[in-house]
Parts: sequence; C-alpha cells; structure tokens
Amino acid sequence: MSNIKLKTDLATVKNLRESGKRLAFVIKKVGEAIKPGVTLRELDELAFKLITESEKGKRDKDKPALLNFQPAGADYPYPATLCVSVNDEVAHGMPSDYKLKEGDVIGVDTSLNHKGMITDHAITFPVGKIKKEDEELLKITKEALMAGIKEAVAGNYINDISKAIENFVLREGEKLGKNFGVLKILAGHGVGYKVHEEPLIPNFDDGIRGPKLVPGMVLAIEPMVNLGSDEVYLDENGYTFKTIDGENSAHFEHTVLITKNKPEILTVV
Repeated sequence: MSNIKLKTDLATVKNLRESGKRLAFVIKKVGEAIKPGVTLRELDELAFKLITESEKGKRDKDKPALLNFQPAGADYPYPATLCVSVNDEVAHGMPSDYKLKEGDVIGVDTSLNHKGMITDHAITFPVGKIKKEDEELLKITKEALMAGIKEAVAGNYINDISKAIENFVLREGEKLGKNFGVLKILAGHGVGYKVHEEPLIPNFDDGIRGPKLVPGMVLAIEPMVNLGSDEVYLDENGYTFKTIDGENSAHFEHTVLITKNKPEILTVV
C-alpha cells in the first residue's frame, strides 16, 4: 500500500473525471469510424486529432498518454496514440496500413492526459457482421469487466476483483460448453498520475490477496479473454501480444475510482 498514491484532492478528482469523460468520447468516436476498408493508421490519426485538436483538448493541452510512453522492459517508446489489436492480437497492436475486413474484431485501447491526470480505456469492436463465437467472446469479456468492477469496493482486496473476473469467464464458458482463456501474462493496474502505477490487478485468482481497496485508489481494470488457450507470445515488434493458437481475443477496460460507496466508473461519456 505504501507505493499506492491515493487521489482524494478535489481538484485531482475533478480532473480525473474530466479526463475519463474525454477519453470515453474519443473511444466512442473511433468506434463509430470502424468499418471495412478503414486502415488502422486512419483510426490512430483520428484519435490523435480528437484528443489534441478538439476545442477543449486544444484549450487544456490534452495529450495522448501512450504516444512516446516507454513501459518497463520496452526497447523503445510506443510510437502511436492507439493500441489497435485485430483478431488474434491480444493487446498493444500497432497502427499500420492494414485495412479492416468484414468479420474482424478490433480492440481499441488508449490513455488520455488531461491536466496531468491520466485515464485508461479499451473496447473491442466488431467490424460489420462477426461470427457467433466472436459475439460470445466480446459479450463475456465485457461482462467480466463489469463483474470485476462490482467487487471494486472499499474494504475488499485486489484479489476479489481478480477472482470475480476469472470465475465469471469460467462460469459462462461452462454454460456454452467452451473453454475461454483468461490472460495471465498481462494485468490491470493503478493509474492516474502515470500510465502504469501500483497495484497490479491480475485477471485470475493468483492466490495473493493484494492491497486492501480504500477510497482514493484509481484502478484500470482490464480483462483480456481468448477464444482458445490463454497462452500468448510477443511479436517481434516488442509490443504486440498474440494468441499462441491463432484464435481471436477481446479486451475491455475502464478506469475506476474507489469511493466510500460503490465504485465510480470514470471512462464514460
């Protein structure tokens, strides 16, 4: 708990709320632009403009927090505004000239810096009509996120969030007679002053209770679920994780403020 910086100052919380609202709007508009024939680079350019060139963004000098961010272990800074992960790309897919096709699924993930306060948000979108199994994957991953958020209440522990996510996915998989892989190598995290802060939030029960949740903690909760195995590998670009069996993956994420009462989702319009 000693390394977790609480966000309780009124101005800080106000800026966090505004950061989350603006980020949710950006992801929503990018989602509306997704259709067959659109390139990943075009989506990235749209997100950059929405963050930096909107009237409010320009006035407040908002910044895309992922652009030029270099996480621990990376050989070079991330070169784009968005992470755009298509089909078997689990996370950190890079924008390119790839044109989206009918039936693709695309995870759109980014962070926004508003007046020094950073929020994080991701949605996996269908491109046109997708397969039924992909519809199930997106629905289960989105609902797993909400199951995790439901446990993000003061007095609970990080592991309560982790168990809720994994148990929901396993339970829904049993109902459908399918095995969904809950990613173990990547996790949610604290956020606010930096893109990545403590604590780490696994999406599975790792047997570690973790820190106790208290008001002022800000968490990026982000289940990533695969249609098949939970095993992944790192692409040669050093950022993009892909499923080892080539099956599709989904990723949903909200930034959540722990309060005295129920959790407050910040990344909503």
